Amino acid sequence: MTATRHFLLAAGGTGGHMLPAYALAGELIARGHRVALVSDDRGLKIPGAPDEVETHVLPAGRVAGGPVGWVKAALAIRKGRRQAIELIRAFDPAVVVGFGGYPSLPSLLAARATRTPSLVHEQNAVLGRTNRLMAPRVDAIAVAYRNIYRFPEKCELKRHLTGNPVREEIVAIREEGFPPLPEDGIFRLLVVGGSLGATVLSEVVPAAVAMLPRALLDRLQVVQQARETDLDAVRAKYAELGVAAECAPYIADFPDRLRWAHLVIARAGASTVAELACAGRPAIFVPYPHAMDDHQRFNVADLVEAGGAQSFAQADFTPANVAKQLQRMALEPGAIEAAADNAARCGLPNATRDLADLVESFAPPPLMDVIRVGASTKRAAASGVAAARREAR
Repeated sequence: MTATRHFLLAAGGTGGHMLPAYALAGELIARGHRVALVSDDRGLKIPGAPDEVETHVLPAGRVAGGPVGWVKAALAIRKGRRQAIELIRAFDPAVVVGFGGYPSLPSLLAARATRTPSLVHEQNAVLGRTNRLMAPRVDAIAVAYRNIYRFPEKCELKRHLTGNPVREEIVAIREEGFPPLPEDGIFRLLVVGGSLGATVLSEVVPAAVAMLPRALLDRLQVVQQARETDLDAVRAKYAELGVAAECAPYIADFPDRLRWAHLVIARAGASTVAELACAGRPAIFVPYPHAMDDHQRFNVADLVEAGGAQSFAQADFTPANVAKQLQRMALEPGAIEAAADNAARCGLPNATRDLADLVESFAPPPLMDVIRVGASTKRAAASGVAAARREAR
């Protein structure tokens, strides 16, 4: 009898949670395993899931809104846990993996109730609320950064550095190396602000570009993501400056644009930071100041310390400061190449493989699966015989 390995992944409804889950699902499927994915309606609408993955939506209330909201959330989580237990019994996963966010909580609670091995993966440099709650209750905690904040000391032995899984297209950029930048060559700037863009980037970056010397403006090419409401103003500013610029509300071909770029200006979401480090692209970060636990500020700490990036608090992200950094990176000999090397040293291109290895290591041996499947078959057969006897009476 051949044992089929099943894995259940559970993730919150944002790209930061879902994309690493998709990457792990793809790797496990490529290894011959079967994968089911649990999230909410919002999460399962995010593109990128492998075609072979099974998807499920379970209730998982968000703990907010005062006492009434807390009660509603508790009831939703309880209902989701009950349904997750049913899913685990039907799907029979070897391991349950949570990627943070409230939609991952019911599945992790159900794993504990059914004594199924479980682990969590934290994408940010600050351990998130759900992962903090479940840290003492899971078998392992995979982290994306060497320095993790709000990590419980008593769980230190469970910590495993894997990094954030990134797309194969991004790993390929790393292997190609940094694009040459001759002294009089075209300087290529990529500006991204998360899934929807960021108004602060639309306001500050064109104003910073306007402060650059004419000789650099003539060498500059820009690709900028901007909100729909900001697009016309951003395009008009670059046109006024005579700068070759392409602006859009969403950059569908991000890996190609990242391959093209010499420098990136961006928010500091976990996926963005991981992809830039893996690709070896220097960056100017402006962390989103209202992120939970201010995690975006901590996400860039390793890169900044290594010399692969600069980071500005939003209050300090001014045209003058950005223009100064742009001139230094474009005009100081060797500056941008050194920053690219430093960024690449922080990248963890084998994150998907290493996370899959960790997950597999907590799966029971295949022989145990055979025994369990055989026992389940016997129980089912016995149940069928008993039912037949009852009908005969």
